[in-house]
Amino acid sequence: MSVESKTDQQYSRITEICRDVFLKKMQDYGSAWRILRPPSLTDQIFIKAQRIRSLQSKGTQKILEGITPEFIGIVNYAIMGLIQLELGPSDTADLGSEKATNLYMSYFDKSRRLMHDKNHDYSEAWRDMRVSSLADIILMKLLRIKQLEDRGGVASYSEGIDANYYDIINYAVFALIKLELEC
Repeated sequence: MSVESKTDQQYSRITEICRDVFLKKMQDYGSAWRILRPPSLTDQIFIKAQRIRSLQSKGTQKILEGITPEFIGIVNYAIMGLIQLELGPSDTADLGSEKATNLYMSYFDKSRRLMHDKNHDYSEAWRDMRVSSLADIILMKLLRIKQLEDRGGVASYSEGIDANYYDIINYAVFALIKLELEC
């Protein structure tokens, strides 16, 4: 099996895991997240990434939920962020499960295509990276998003908010692949 098809297979597995969590939370809460403005979603992702970094630095934790669920949360919140950028926030939980899932998978598919393009150019360099570096890059991307959000969401030269969300999704997927391989 080629490295590219191995990555594609692993990416599919992580997609299934993240989608399963998304669907289960949709069953419990519906689309209550639709009320969140994109900066609030950015802050939710930031909290999760900061917790990962804290756990990695301290080596211990007091809450049983580990790093893996936090990376899953990062993926799911980043996709919600992309949906919110497209639809705008709502005053109600206005997305049914089917439409929310279709949007979710559409953005995950776009992330996957971007991953394929970048893996072609970067020759799967992520495989030699540490999970801690992936977490740091996610935090850097979040700081970039926050700076753009604070300036009205407009980038004059760099990639926009959406491009950073896509990168966050893919770095979190890479971290989840690496964590799954370590088990």
